[in-house]
Amino acid sequence: MIYLILLGLLFLFVIVLLAKTVRIVPQARAGIVERFGKYKQTLSAGLNVVVPFVDKVRYLIDLREQVVSFPPQPVITQDNLVVSIDTVIYFQVTDPIAATYEIANYIQAVEQLTMTTLRNIVGGMDLEGTLTSRDEINTRLRGVLDEATGKWGIRVNRVELKGIDPPPSIKDSMEKQMRADRDKRAQILTAEGGRQAAILTAEGEKQSSILSAEGDRESLILRAQADRESSILRAQGEGQAIQTVFQAIHDGNPDQSLLAYQYLTMMPKLAEGSANKLWIVPSEIGKALEGLGSTMSEMAGIPKENDGPRNRVDMGSMDPAKLAGSGALAESERRTNKVVEDAIAEAQAAANPVTPNAAAVPPPPPTDVADVAEAGRTDGPSDDSAPPPPPPPAP
Repeated sequence: MIYLILLGLLFLFVIVLLAKTVRIVPQARAGIVERFGKYKQTLSAGLNVVVPFVDKVRYLIDLREQVVSFPPQPVITQDNLVVSIDTVIYFQVTDPIAATYEIANYIQAVEQLTMTTLRNIVGGMDLEGTLTSRDEINTRLRGVLDEATGKWGIRVNRVELKGIDPPPSIKDSMEKQMRADRDKRAQILTAEGGRQAAILTAEGEKQSSILSAEGDRESLILRAQADRESSILRAQGEGQAIQTVFQAIHDGNPDQSLLAYQYLTMMPKLAEGSANKLWIVPSEIGKALEGLGSTMSEMAGIPKENDGPRNRVDMGSMDPAKLAGSGALAESERRTNKVVEDAIAEAQAAANPVTPNAAAVPPPPPTDVADVAEAGRTDGPSDDSAPPPPPPPAP
């Protein structure tokens, strides 16, 4: 029985001995071994053997990069404004021995060092610089922390400012300023848009005015060209008409009878006035016309009897066969002949008035101007015994 008890105790001692001898260190960890309270060695990851009851694993250090977020800290800026800044630090233990024996609590030490360094950096900057210089603050803070924690076996990889909170009054003022800046930019953009719109409108109106002016100029040019051509054609037509009348006068051998006829044709026009209520034709109008024709012929150089045209004006072909092709021309000629016949009949009736004793029978009217001229030449001058004609009445 005693033997069994001793055997059990021996087995239990062996198990405890093995447990004290064999140490398993996880990956990315480091074990600090002390022998009789003094540093003996550093255990690496894996299976390690130590002297039982003599060596003791005092600390197990994490070698991975650690992230520590510190609570917001009040910091006074250069312009005496209190802002709350919370930071995040990324660090890693590079020397487990120094991290164990050089500093009692390296996390708390990093926190306090971060707070003091941050107050030192932000205290030399105003609020606007603090809000806009995050990268500068991070770089300077990391440099100070890395230098101070180097002897502790800690490397600071990165420092970030997670938040910068100014006082509520400052926030309100900043919002008003931001709103004013946005309103100003909006007004500037609106003004620029209005200016661009006005410029484009003015350019469009200018182009429209230029095009309208060009159109008016071309219209005036075309209208002037049309008026010029119309005037030229009208002048040519009037010239041809004058040449035709002049040629007809030369072909008709004008004399005093033609002048008398022209006077008779003008008499109805003299009586067309609205003030002419009564027009008296004297019975001796033939003598008056003869005297008027004689006077006008002497003044204008028109002979009393003309044997024929002195200078023939070439007016082109006057062949009736060529001119008869136009119906309008033939109709116009017939109307003209009719008017001439009526005028000659009126002139003869006025020259030979019918008396109560004997009625004079007028000769048959000629058919054209040439017949009128021929009749004037064959009839000769009227009787000299007739009394002188009275002067023509005033129109």
